[in-house]
Formats: sequence, structure tokens, C-alpha cells
Amino acid sequence: RAGQQSRQMVRRAMRANPDARIVVTGCYAQIAGEELLEIIDNPLCIIGDGNKHLLVETALAENSPELVMLTGNIGMKKEICPLSVRRFSGRTRSYLRIQDGCNNFCSYCIVPYSRGRSRSLPKSAIFEQVDIFLQEGCREMVITGINVGKYGLELDEGENIYTLLDSLCRNYPEMRIRLSSVEPVEVNDQLLNLMIRHPNFMPHLHIPLQSGDDRILARMNRHYTVEVFVDVIRKITSALPHAAIGCDVLAGFPGEDEQAAENTYRLLEGLPTSYLHVFPYSRRSGTLAASFKKQVAGKIKDARVRRLRELDQEKRQAFYRRQLNSIHPVLVERRNKNGLLQGFSDNYIPLQFAGPSHLSRRVVSVRFDRMEEGRPMGTLEIEQD
Repeated sequence: RAGQQSRQMVRRAMRANPDARIVVTGCYAQIAGEELLEIIDNPLCIIGDGNKHLLVETALAENSPELVMLTGNIGMKKEICPLSVRRFSGRTRSYLRIQDGCNNFCSYCIVPYSRGRSRSLPKSAIFEQVDIFLQEGCREMVITGINVGKYGLELDEGENIYTLLDSLCRNYPEMRIRLSSVEPVEVNDQLLNLMIRHPNFMPHLHIPLQSGDDRILARMNRHYTVEVFVDVIRKITSALPHAAIGCDVLAGFPGEDEQAAENTYRLLEGLPTSYLHVFPYSRRSGTLAASFKKQVAGKIKDARVRRLRELDQEKRQAFYRRQLNSIHPVLVERRNKNGLLQGFSDNYIPLQFAGPSHLSRRVVSVRFDRMEEGRPMGTLEIEQD
């Protein structure tokens, strides 16, 4: 489905700009560049994931050939593609990619083939980028990557994700730091103690579950069991009772029968997670799972996705109710169409509240004291900075 959507987007660009040079980059360009040659008549640049830093100069180069194809063997890349951000305006939150690629080879996933093996950004480059974020007025940074828990393992710097996060929290106390996603087996006491010790490390963890059935987890080549996942969630809630915990769930994986689907639903229903990101399984050519028998019919898959997304809404509301009458530091992002300030709390509650405009891009204390039509609402307590 993702490949089909990519082709549709390319065709729309061609229709809207029949004489323009079309530039295609990302995972689809990396693994399916030859397919693009069959549908595009315009001058074309195909730039794979390992060469994104060449995108602008290649696209704007004068007298360049009709076809430029920069893909190469992504599996041979030893360094992360350098893509620093030098300037952005009006943003309160930034995203810092510290790692790319993956060595896990989950059976449904094309990433090891489209993004290569795990590679990390040197610590010096990370600090340089954070300095720029602060100069531009950014107050919150999300640490991202394909598998951030593997940060630094191939670098000769003696760093790992835990030592890096500790350094960032200590050196940039004015920057709120949020972790985008981390594998269950990488959520340990060291990580949780960092969140407890550093007030600028937000109590928010997003952890991929994918399935709540051990047989399906094994077919997915995930490296944990349901019991391990449950233990991780319990450990988080014990150490950080107010933390937000999000989960990824993949519905309709080959071989997922009614019992496996029900196991996933019941597991998530009973866990104190805060929200779910639910995706239907998509058959990707080149992955092991594409050859699996017992592919789930589309209508069945869609029904399972709908049910899990309804559970997601229930989980969000339940999390909000548990947090009522608590006070949180909120980074004010903007004034919304209703005239209220809004922003995310430390534990990822989207709060709206009345307040003066000069608080924009500042951290303030807000009491989460009510719900209005399912939306979390608060009252300004005091300014924190």
C-alpha cells in the first residue's frame, strides 16, 4: 500500500507540473527505483536514503542529465546520512535523528533493506545540532531513529543510548527531551532512572508491541514474549506512575487467527497504556512475511484495525481521567482557534487553557482539572520560566 501511495503521489506531481524535474527520495526510491522509471516521463532524480544530503544540489544542478539515479548499496553504508537543520521558524519542538537503519530483520519489515544496517550520529554532531535548536528558540527535542536503543554500538566512542541521554539531559537542562520509540527489551532500570533523575527527560515512552500473541511474535521475529512486555509495562508504571505509555500494534499479520487477534485485544485492554498506534499489516515484497501462508483477508484485517482504534480512544480517555487534578509543566505551542493556549504536558497530555500570549514557547505549570467534550482542559498555575 505504501508503494502504491508513493506512485500515486508521483503521478499527481507529474500532472500538476508536466515540465518539472521530479525528485523522488526515501525508502521507496531506495528499493524500487526501477519501478519509477516505468511511470515517469519527466526529467527525474531518484535519490536513495543514503544520499539524501545530495538532494538539493542534485535537483537544482544546471545541465544535469534527464535521469539522475543515486541509490547504491545501502547495506554498505557505514555512516548516517548528514542532514543537519540550520534554521527553522516558530517551532517549539524539533526532531533529532541520532540513528538510522536496523539489524533486527523483523519478518514484516523492509527497513533493513531500504535503510541499511544500524548507524549512529557521532556525539559531537548531536551536540552541534542541539546548540542550533536552542539558538533558534526550540524548547523541546524528540530523539528519533529507526532503532534508537542501538545508538552508538558501532561507534568507537564508548557511548550508548543511556549515556547519550544522560549527557544531553545534564548539558541542556533548558531543553525538554522526549524519546520517540524504544524496543521493549531496551526499557530497563537505567533508562527509567534517567527519567526519574532528570526533570527535563519527559516521562513518556512509546514501545512497539506489534502483537499480544506469542506465536505471532515469533513469526514476526520479534525478540520478546508477551510476558516480557507485560513486565516492562509494570516496571514503568511502578517507577513512573504518571508516565504516558504508547504502543504500536500491527493487525492482520499472516497467520493471525481469531484467537491471536483476541489475545492482542485482551492484553491491551488490561494494560495501563495511554494510547495505541494501530496499523494494518501490509505485504511488502522482499520481506520474509510476504511469502507466508495464511494471509489475512482485507475485510477481516480492516475490522481488527477498527476495533483496536476504538480501544485506542478508550485508552486515551482512561489515561486522561487518571491524570485529572494533577499539575504538569506544559510547553505552550500556540493559541488555537478557540482562543486558548495549548501544548503538551510532560506526560504527553494535549492541554488547552486560558492565558496571555506572551507565554507562547514557554513552559508553564497547568492544573489539569476538567474534560470538555473529551478534550483535556486546564487552568494556568504559575509560569516556570
